[in-house]
Amino acid sequence: MSEPAGAEQRRLEEDAKRQKNWKRWGPYLSERQWGTVREDYSATGEAWDYFPHDHARSRAYRWGEDGLLGITDRECRLCFAIALWNGQDPILKERLFGLSGPEGNHGEDVKELYYFLDSSPTHAYMKALYKYPQAAYPYTRIVEENRRRGKGQPEFELADTGIFDQGRYFDVVVEYAKASPDDLLIRITVHNRGPEEAPLRLLPTLWARNTWSWGRTGEGYWKRPRLSRAGTGTIEVEHESLGRFRLDAGPGPSGAMPELLFTENETNAQRLFGSAPASPFVKDAFHAYVIGGRKDAVNPAGAGTKAAALYALTVPGGGDAVVRLRLTAAAEATAEPLGSGFDPVFEERIRETDAHYAALIPAAATDDERRIVRQAAGGLLWSKQFYHYVIKDWLEGDPACLPPPPSRRSGRNSDWPQLFNRDVISMPDTWEYPWYAAWDLAFHMLPFAKIDPEFAKSQIVLFLREWYMHPNGQIPAYEFAFDDVNPPVHAWAAWRVYKMTAPKGKRDRVFLSRVFQKLIINFTWWVNRKDDEGNHLFSGGFLGLDNIGVFDRSKPLPTGGHLEQADGTAWMVFYAATMMSIALELSRENPATEDVASKFFEHFVAIADAMNTLGGTGLWDEEDGFYYDQLHADGYTAPLKVRSLVGAIPLIAVEVLDSKLVDRLPGFKKRLDWFLTNRADLARQLTYMEQGGDVKHLLALPSRERLVRVLRYLLDEAEFLSPFGLRSVSRVHKDHPYVFRAMGQEFRVEYAPAESNTGLFGGNSNWRGPIWLPLNVLIVEALERYHHFYGDTLRVECPTGSGRMLTLDEVAQEISHRLARIFLADAEGRRPVHGGDPRYALDPNFKDLVLFYEYFDGDTGRGVGASHQTGWTSLAAKFVLDHASERERRR
Repeated sequence: MSEPAGAEQRRLEEDAKRQKNWKRWGPYLSERQWGTVREDYSATGEAWDYFPHDHARSRAYRWGEDGLLGITDRECRLCFAIALWNGQDPILKERLFGLSGPEGNHGEDVKELYYFLDSSPTHAYMKALYKYPQAAYPYTRIVEENRRRGKGQPEFELADTGIFDQGRYFDVVVEYAKASPDDLLIRITVHNRGPEEAPLRLLPTLWARNTWSWGRTGEGYWKRPRLSRAGTGTIEVEHESLGRFRLDAGPGPSGAMPELLFTENETNAQRLFGSAPASPFVKDAFHAYVIGGRKDAVNPAGAGTKAAALYALTVPGGGDAVVRLRLTAAAEATAEPLGSGFDPVFEERIRETDAHYAALIPAAATDDERRIVRQAAGGLLWSKQFYHYVIKDWLEGDPACLPPPPSRRSGRNSDWPQLFNRDVISMPDTWEYPWYAAWDLAFHMLPFAKIDPEFAKSQIVLFLREWYMHPNGQIPAYEFAFDDVNPPVHAWAAWRVYKMTAPKGKRDRVFLSRVFQKLIINFTWWVNRKDDEGNHLFSGGFLGLDNIGVFDRSKPLPTGGHLEQADGTAWMVFYAATMMSIALELSRENPATEDVASKFFEHFVAIADAMNTLGGTGLWDEEDGFYYDQLHADGYTAPLKVRSLVGAIPLIAVEVLDSKLVDRLPGFKKRLDWFLTNRADLARQLTYMEQGGDVKHLLALPSRERLVRVLRYLLDEAEFLSPFGLRSVSRVHKDHPYVFRAMGQEFRVEYAPAESNTGLFGGNSNWRGPIWLPLNVLIVEALERYHHFYGDTLRVECPTGSGRMLTLDEVAQEISHRLARIFLADAEGRRPVHGGDPRYALDPNFKDLVLFYEYFDGDTGRGVGASHQTGWTSLAAKFVLDHASERERRR
């Protein structure tokens, strides 16, 4: 791999220096705004019920917008997306459909086929695909069949209905190319995959986010803009903040110009509530016009806040139709916006995007590996979304609307009045999780560090700013409960991004120093709030691992008392070690930071010692050779002997101190030497090694012996080691479930390799067996750090029982290769991620498409959960690239 160069790199640099606003426009339009907490003004907090899918086409959103494969500016002032009608559907397809949390047998689930195929980091080129059936979309059947199915059955998907059989669907490909930061070319290609010609109504739609109906003024509350007809095929936009723009729509394949339609982005109160609407022209007017045939639904004056160009297409069987449009700042408009220079811009941007990624991908990578990496990067970049949520305004309600119920003042998120979110943020998934999750975002930043370093750094800084971080130091978790506790991985992400984004001597120390100061506040919050007994053993709640435990760890225990969590405590050791490393790095130029490094060193040792020795063996079980949570209730202490990654997380708490660094920091060295001499009781948590005069200290939670014992479980194919990575719960619990009885109740943990078989945490994710990429990444990295210290002196059997002895670096490679196997096509073209669906192996219109699921079946590698979680699952690119790089080294 080489450093990126060329046109796209120049655009990144121009944007970073604020010379040109290349990222002003992007895929920031959400795929789902309905059913979110921020749109929920109910008394009960049931967001899915308050704003369901059925309301979405008719009701103005308060905090954002959504659309199909669309774009918007970074403040979501003006939006563009496509709408479709096949002549059969009961509603206009303006957004993706899916089941709400209560409707799905495994929670919320999008029921569409769509793919984010490509994007350059500045979004100068973007490409996405939507597969639109030619038969009527089976809304009722999908809802009813999923309602009928239980937790023990798979989800009923759109493809299961047979609607794509015989290829009777359209592949709708939407591409965007920027001629300049405010000049966006749009090309929509409709492929008819069926054998016969088929009609399609295509409505490229432009609209303004409603900022004027709420009775508020000030920042972000702009006056009603105006979209108006300005000749054949041209829509003019006048916006108080954005300025003047125009959308030019070209002729259809037949040469006919589209019909321009106009309405208002206002709620259809008559349809929803039986009351008079604020305007005779409402949000769902295009649905009424196209499907209902209501000519009076649209504004004959050719003006409004929402507009569309209606194309009536007839696409021949096996053929295609192409439509071209251009969204441009009025000052940059040309006489022939859709003329002969249009397609060459696309060709140039595609070449530049290819060149940019070619520099990031090893030359030895196969075409299939390149395809996976490009789609992982594309999905990650398409997951950048505009997110708007101001808690103070949300709690108060708006002057022009009915006041919210009084219960709101003490309900969800009421302790976060300082939170003011109005930013483009990397989301876990554009439909199932169209809201940020703090620990997800930390993992997103690793691939972003390679793709767009400045964005990676800015996102890490953003979540530590005073309008995000709580005054007490807590980082907001996610909108369903900002108070929930995510694993403290923000420091690790900052440290990794710092090192990944530049070579030594050129790294961004200002960035590292900024985040370090705020992370000290967050670390203090953890120490003060989550160490119940003051004994350095931590709880913390569910810690992102949802249903992995015996109990719902985010709620009071049914037994009373409290849990001392192996993962909660290990996360804090990991946090302390990372903060120490950051402090040591900053100490190279600022000696005052040495004192802080010493402080985090002592935190590390104290917490590690408590976890390993308190009460005899801490949270370590000597008989089993594993770490477990411990339950404390009514003077009773019991380990909860579930073999899960909770007991493996202690392995990630490892750092190596090199004498060459320590010797350059006299203050820290003096404190370290004193500690080793005078605190022998705690110094046992350090391992010392000298090689060729180079002295190293290993700070690790497990001793060498305990590390090896835990690895025996992790590398056992009958336990954690799947053909596709490390399982979240040992497979031993398939035949031997863990059962805990208390208060007349039975609590059970059994191995469930794919979908959850319980309703714990809504049942839409499962940590009781599947493979999750984020924890696999942390364990792989930890093994590499252990190898840096132990080198060839430590070999372990991998797989356990095989007689094959590997160094820890080789073990890390083995796990990485297994994870890459989830996505790589075999000799028959089958990818484990797609399960047994033959289309992805045999159908030329499917076989090059890759989905990046939330998690993966612990036995088969099949993708499970959210199907577009190209947030942290874009980490797949790391494993695929590692696979290619290792092959290149062996050559």
